Amino acid sequence: MKKLIALFMLAGILLSPVITQAQDESAEEATAQDTTPTPAPVSTPEPVMVDDEIIDEEATFHQVIKDKFIEGDPTYMTPVLLCLILGLAVALERIITLNLSTTNTKKLLAKVEEALEQGGIEAAKDVTKSTKGPVASIFTQGLMRYSEGIDMVEKSIIAYGSVEMGRLEKGLVWISLFISLAPMLGFMGTVIGMIGAFDSIEAAGDISPSLVAGGIKIALLTTVAGLIVAIILQLFYNYCVAKIDSLVNDMEDASITLVDILVRHKLTR
Repeated sequence: MKKLIALFMLAGILLSPVITQAQDESAEEATAQDTTPTPAPVSTPEPVMVDDEIIDEEATFHQVIKDKFIEGDPTYMTPVLLCLILGLAVALERIITLNLSTTNTKKLLAKVEEALEQGGIEAAKDVTKSTKGPVASIFTQGLMRYSEGIDMVEKSIIAYGSVEMGRLEKGLVWISLFISLAPMLGFMGTVIGMIGAFDSIEAAGDISPSLVAGGIKIALLTTVAGLIVAIILQLFYNYCVAKIDSLVNDMEDASITLVDILVRHKLTR
């Protein structure tokens, strides 16, 4: 058995060069077949971007607004822009002031009632004077009239409440003015632009579509700008009005509660 295995191994060693040579010859034939010339791939031309397309892609929102501002004629667009800037300045000032005027009326009433029980009217005055906001100011005015009777307290609260309401509404008339003024300025620019377009038609002696379209486009840009400004300012105006209504309701509710607290305090004395 060992001799038979040895014969097989010897035969394998002798035949291995032949097998290897045959494999090499078959590989060379396959390579020769693969080296047949193949047609070169047709190269497709790459798309070339036009300058206008590059400009459109790189144009930002700020650049578009700037271009439209120039197209609409800065002479008529500048007043509309000033309405937007001044209106936003007044609106932001009002929003900050109204938010700072907001007071936690429940907490303030609890402090006032506790101060009345512990230290009387003077202690309650100290609490209201150290608290900021229109509600605390109204409370201070009412407590100062406590010695004159509850009726005088109510009258003082009502009178000073009107004063505080006027202070809260301060500046809203200017926002309303800019809301009305911006579209008017836009319409005025449109009308003047249309007059200029018709003057150009009259000077040319012929109605050119490009001339008419260009003049109308420039004229209408001022109207669009005025309407956009009015919409933006209207949103801020409505927010301020809603905030003032909320503060006034809080003042009225808190004032009624304060009178009830003072009545109870007077009865228990």
